[in-house]
Amino acid sequence: MPFDQTRRRICAGIVLAPFSSSLLATTTLPVVYVWKSPSCGCCKEWIKHLEQSGFTVKAHDTGNNAIRKRLGIPTKYASCHTARAAGYAVEGHVRASDVIRLLTEKPDAIGIAVPQMPVGSPGMDGPVYRGRVDPYDVLLVAKDGSASVF
Repeated sequence: MPFDQTRRRICAGIVLAPFSSSLLATTTLPVVYVWKSPSCGCCKEWIKHLEQSGFTVKAHDTGNNAIRKRLGIPTKYASCHTARAAGYAVEGHVRASDVIRLLTEKPDAIGIAVPQMPVGSPGMDGPVYRGRVDPYDVLLVAKDGSASVF
């Protein structure tokens, strides 16, 4: 097995440990496609967060408004970047562990979102914020555009 796949499986196992031991040996994380502004530093940091958690990321520096609309995420849940992972939309600064939970549970939904850019979320947690963490929810976005806490 190539090193990259082995690393992704090991990292997936570490993050997935609370979910199911049967997943540890068989889970390979999908590629995450991200649309963002080419100059956005927090988007780059969020991508690093995903990569450190075992995901392979393919970034598109074309902005995210068009893809957000195409994936069906209402603008009221918008953030600075939009991603797609295994057919699900991932909007904003969502923790890698929540992306893995989404992919594990496979809900009948559009995807998950962290609206806006809350300080303390992945990518918005650098030294400039001095450890500040604002409260925020990860939302499960239903196919009708409604949302509930994930």
